[in-house]
Amino acid sequence: MDRGKDLAEGSSCGGDPAVATTAPSRYESQKRRDWNTFGQFLRNQRPPVALSQCNSGHVLEFLRYLDQFGKTKVHLQGCVFYGQPEPPAPCTCPLRQAWGSLDALIGRLRAAYEENGGPPETNPFASSAIRIYLREVKESQAKARGIPYKKKKKGGSGKPDDESTTSSIPFS
Repeated sequence: MDRGKDLAEGSSCGGDPAVATTAPSRYESQKRRDWNTFGQFLRNQRPPVALSQCNSGHVLEFLRYLDQFGKTKVHLQGCVFYGQPEPPAPCTCPLRQAWGSLDALIGRLRAAYEENGGPPETNPFASSAIRIYLREVKESQAKARGIPYKKKKKGGSGKPDDESTTSSIPFS
């Protein structure tokens, strides 16, 4: 993400010294930055997109846009290092946003949407299209690195799963 504009944001407590304020948590600050970045992305669309008109397609476009700022090497299927967790040499495969970063981002934006007055039933960050996209990113990145992800069993025997399993995506 472009962090330049984030540095200029600062927070204001309204200037009343009688009102004691605490600094927002790291999570709250990140959520506000992410929300502002997404809003800027919508405003930069041609034509600009009003938040009330935003849908999962705009969210998917935003996630793909963010890939250009990624730092995670994701090997393509034709790469000699495809499927190797620790390749021995550099290659020309693209850098992408890591699945975990995208998953956390969507969680923050989903919360911010509702905190900013968006109705939960129309939250574009909670749509099935986003869940499917995140699952596909997770699986493709795991294959590219040669790391098997196993689905957790629903219900089950009560014994803990091994460390190679993943948690479910926190959407209901």
